[in-house]
Amino acid sequence: MTTITPIRKALRKGVVDGSGLKRLGGTWGEVLAEFFGTFVLIAFGCGSVAMTVVALPGSGRTADPTTFFLGAGDWLLIAWGWAFAVAFGVYVAGGVSGAHINPAVTLAFAIRRGFPWRKVGPYIAAQVVGAFVGAALVYAVYWQAIDAFNAASNTTRDAAGGLASFSIFATFPAPYYGGDNLGPLLDQIVGTAFLLIFVIAVIDLRNTAVKANLGPFMIGLAVAAIGMSFGANAGYAINPARDFGPRLFTWLAGWGETALPGTVDGSFSWYFWVPIVGPFVGGVIGILLYDLFIGDLFIGDILHARAGAAVEPGRTHEGPDVAPTTADEE
Repeated sequence: MTTITPIRKALRKGVVDGSGLKRLGGTWGEVLAEFFGTFVLIAFGCGSVAMTVVALPGSGRTADPTTFFLGAGDWLLIAWGWAFAVAFGVYVAGGVSGAHINPAVTLAFAIRRGFPWRKVGPYIAAQVVGAFVGAALVYAVYWQAIDAFNAASNTTRDAAGGLASFSIFATFPAPYYGGDNLGPLLDQIVGTAFLLIFVIAVIDLRNTAVKANLGPFMIGLAVAAIGMSFGANAGYAINPARDFGPRLFTWLAGWGETALPGTVDGSFSWYFWVPIVGPFVGGVIGILLYDLFIGDLFIGDILHARAGAAVEPGRTHEGPDVAPTTADEE
């Protein structure tokens, strides 16, 4: 038998078990990873909106200090910004928590993928806090641009004109809904249902799951596709934490009723619940639809029978909170 020195053993253990959050293990490690992954998501997602709405106009790169959204190009900047934000958020946290970074994903996985119910609350709390802190970082970087934009627009954060700068952080319905929340609610249900369908398809090893660690990138592309196809109706939050965490921050930062309860006189009122309820409902519908048409909801697990004993990445965090071990830990 080969003798392994303590230093070599420690090095081997570090390679196998990882370091940082991977070493912490258990629910606490996963919760911290969800916080950090969601923080990355919001920092780059809301950052891309800040670039479009206030930074590019204020820095002299558009026709005037208040000009933005002149065409599809501005929307594509945001759509790709959120795509990269999702991809890198998943890359950051995926090896520890599975990188749900979205309460709708967490709930759907608990209902249909065996994700432990005891972890649902901690995951969602971490996601909301991560989104809040991510919004705070974007504000810290861009507050001068925000104030310059509002000044050039002759408005303040808590006035109706402050809606433009508020859009950096959270969502609101398009004017053609006339203040009716049912249309945006349907929009959020549909968008999040597609998100869960695509997420499950990407990670389902029984189906045509991507290889070589491309899953996060493909999930980012799914978010881009949703934004390009369904984004303008209500800002495609498709994630309760993504909307509520920054919304809470903007309420504290002076956007007033525009943030909470989500009211702009003459436009919409009490909107805050729509990007929370809609994604939760849509996420459950999406995973049920996937399992109905592709998986094992009613017709038997055909894909599993074809693929043998393949295990979905979505199921990797079932079971007891036990830190990983190796054969050398005896």
